[in-house]
Amino acid sequence: MPSTDFFLHALMEFLFTTFKNTGRLMLASLHIFSRSKKKSGYCSLNNLKKNYRLACGAFAFSCTLSSCTKVIDIGLNDADKKYVIEGIVTDQQGTCMVKITQSANFSSANNFPVVTGATVTVKDGNGTPVTLIETIAGTYQSAALSGVSGHTYTLSVTINGKLFNAVSAMPQRVNLDSLYIQELTGFGNSTKYANILFRDPPGKGNAYRFIQYKNNRQNKSIFILNDDFSDGRVITTFLADFGNDDDADKIESGNTVRVELQCVDAAIYKYWYGLEQGGTGSSNNATPGNPVSNISGGALGYFSAHTVQFKTVIAP
Repeated sequence: MPSTDFFLHALMEFLFTTFKNTGRLMLASLHIFSRSKKKSGYCSLNNLKKNYRLACGAFAFSCTLSSCTKVIDIGLNDADKKYVIEGIVTDQQGTCMVKITQSANFSSANNFPVVTGATVTVKDGNGTPVTLIETIAGTYQSAALSGVSGHTYTLSVTINGKLFNAVSAMPQRVNLDSLYIQELTGFGNSTKYANILFRDPPGKGNAYRFIQYKNNRQNKSIFILNDDFSDGRVITTFLADFGNDDDADKIESGNTVRVELQCVDAAIYKYWYGLEQGGTGSSNNATPGNPVSNISGGALGYFSAHTVQFKTVIAP
């Protein structure tokens, strides 16, 4: 008999296709419910009936929501421009990079002015700061600097006399053991997902970010995970964003799929979590807002010291 997880994923795909906006909260709840069912390891008739009743109730609720739509025009005031700093240092040689731009108004096109002429340094613990070179306008790099797990790094950026600082600790490296493609089918639709497997080390506090590429094109979805409920266990999860309807991100047979695993500290996990929940403005998330930054001085963005690891697979 097909698993409970199969029916729930198939139902989620159908409902999302039918009610893209109003059904997302329900889909998230069903996804959490299906994950909890994985622990039982079996699928009984009673479970299927219970899940069917739950799904029907959620479906009826989504239909009610979809019938209440009103367009409201809101006048938005222009906000003061802020500097946006995006910095990383990894355990790979030559990957230390900081990009600096300025924010734009909501009504403006997504053209963010780059900031040139800044002084940017990165320091390992109490060591000597390394000055990053502006290789292209607004991008500062160091070919010599590579991070070490367990070390703490300090970023300092000076722009027109204003100083911005950030601190990030590089976690221990966790191996990405396996990457494979799984196809889920329901209601006549089939979707392929990247599945990853790795073992979380004992001791809570581990956090992860995953970046998915298809044929060298980065998927803009945010995939994050921590070990609050999986401490010390083998973790198997698939990278799915039911709010992403971009056909360019859909995995098809023959595609080259690459997944990057980043081991990040707690502050960076919080940043990506906040961006995922409040930065996109989708219907089931919080009111859009800036995520909590670990950069002091009033700038937006983040500074992340993390390990990286890649795996690549060809979709069957």
